[in-house]
Amino acid sequence: MSNTKTFIFGRRARAAVLSLAAALIWFGATPAAGQAVPGRTAAGNGNVAAPQLPATQFSYAAVVSRVAPAVVTVRSERRVARGAQEFPFLDDPQFREFFGQRLPRGGDQQPRTERQRGLGSGVIVSADGYILTNHHVVEGSSDIRVELNDRRIMTARLVGSDEPSDLAVLKVEATGLPVLTLGDSDRVQVGDIVLAVGNPLGIGQTVTSGIISAKGRQTGLSDGSFEDFLQTDASINRGNSGGALVNTQGELIGINSQILSPSGVSIGIGFAIPSNMARDVMDQLVKAGRVRRGMVGVRIQPVDAEIASALGLADVRGALVSEVTPDSPAARAGLKRGDVILNFNGTPVADSNAFRNAVARTQPGTQVTLTVLRGGREQQLRATLAELPVETGREGREGGEPSAAEADTGRLGATVEPVTPETAARLELPRDARGLVVTRVNPEGAAADAGLRRGDLIQEVNQRPVTSVEQLRTALAGAGDRPVLLLVQRGGATSYIPLRPRRQ
Repeated sequence: MSNTKTFIFGRRARAAVLSLAAALIWFGATPAAGQAVPGRTAAGNGNVAAPQLPATQFSYAAVVSRVAPAVVTVRSERRVARGAQEFPFLDDPQFREFFGQRLPRGGDQQPRTERQRGLGSGVIVSADGYILTNHHVVEGSSDIRVELNDRRIMTARLVGSDEPSDLAVLKVEATGLPVLTLGDSDRVQVGDIVLAVGNPLGIGQTVTSGIISAKGRQTGLSDGSFEDFLQTDASINRGNSGGALVNTQGELIGINSQILSPSGVSIGIGFAIPSNMARDVMDQLVKAGRVRRGMVGVRIQPVDAEIASALGLADVRGALVSEVTPDSPAARAGLKRGDVILNFNGTPVADSNAFRNAVARTQPGTQVTLTVLRGGREQQLRATLAELPVETGREGREGGEPSAAEADTGRLGATVEPVTPETAARLELPRDARGLVVTRVNPEGAAADAGLRRGDLIQEVNQRPVTSVEQLRTALAGAGDRPVLLLVQRGGATSYIPLRPRRQ
C-alpha cells in the first residue's frame, strides 16, 4: 500500500511540474509580430510541446565521428641501462659471513639493460602519414609503433623532436589516411567548448568534454622553455599525451601535453600546446629536422603591480629587462637594463612569457621593432635577431632568455659554461683552469650515460681544447654517430671519457 501511495504521489508531482513548465512556456515570453512561439502548434490550439532544439546541442557524435579516426595510439620502447649494484648488502661482511663467501659481491654484478615501454597518443595531420605527438612520448625510443583507430598497427619513423616545445613529428608509410585540420588557436576564447581525444591509461580511445579554462599558461613541469598552454577542464590522463584537443567544428586547436594533479590522475586541470605553435614547430621539423628560434639577448622578468607602480606604468604589462647580454642583438640595438618592453613588432606584450614566445617564433636574421619605456618615455629600437642555441638551460633565468655563456647542448645532455675565476672558486677548481664546467646533468642524457658529473671540467674533445659552448657544439655535431673522446678533470685528476652523443 505504501508503495502505491508513493507511486501515486510521484505521478501527481510530475503532472504538477509539467503543468507549471507549460504555463511558464506559455506566459513567459510575448513574441513579436510574426514570430513563432517554440512549442505552440501550427493550428494555434494552445497545446504546448517541449521546445525543439538542434540535435547538435545534445550530442557531439557528429564531431567525434569526424575526429576519432585521425587520433592514434603511440606505443614506444627504449632500452635503459640499470646500475649493477641492486643489492648493496652483498658487500656487507656480516651478511657474507652468515651466508657464505661464495655469494657474488655487489661490485661484481654486471650492468643490465631494461626495456621501458611508453604509451601516448598522436594526431594524423596529413593523408600521407605525418603524425603530431609529444616529445616526451617518444623521447629516446628505439622502436615506435602507431595503432590506428581501425586497429591497423604501423611502424613509425621519428622525423624530428623538439624538447623545448614538447612536440615531435612521426611518419608512417601510408596514403589516404584520415586527417585533422589545424585550427587557429589564437582565435580560441576562454569558455569555448572543447573535446579531448586520446588513449588514457591504455583503456582505448576515449573522448572527454570541457571548456577552455585559460590561455597563455605556464606550468614549469617540463623543460618549460616555451610554454603557452591552453588550459582545459576536459579530462586528460596518462596516455592522453600527444592526443587531440578539438573545437566543436572538429578543428585541432591543441596537442594535449600535461596535467596538474596531486594524485597523478585528472582533477580538471589539463594543458594543451596551441595548434599555431604546433604548426610552426611541425613545419620546421619536417623541412629541416630541427627548430630554429630567434634570440634578442636579454634576461627579462614579469611586470607585477608593484613594479608597474614604481615605473609609472598605466597598465600591468610588458617585460622588464634585468640584464643585457654583451655583443647581442639587444646590446647592439641599444636596449638597457631597466627598460620595459611594451610592444614587439607592433603587437602589445602582455608579459615576459608572451615576449619570449614571440621572439622565439620569429626566424633568426629578422629585423624587429621593439617599443620600450625608458625614463617614463616610450621609444622604438630596431634589432636583428640572432639564433637561439639549441635546448638552452633556463635555471636561474626567471622567464628570461639564456645567457650566451651557458647552454645545454642537446647531444651532450648536460649544461656547461666556460670556466671563470668565480666559477672556479665556487666549484673548487684551480684558478688557472681552462675549459667548460658541467653545471647540470640530464639523468637521461648522453653525459649521464658516460658518467659525467656536476663540477667536471671538460678540457678537450677529440684531443682538441674547448673553451666555448660553440666549440663543444661544433665538435659534437661533427661526430655524427661516432663517439667522442672527452678529456675531463675531476678532483685534481684527469681522464679520458668516451661519450656517444645523442641524435637531435
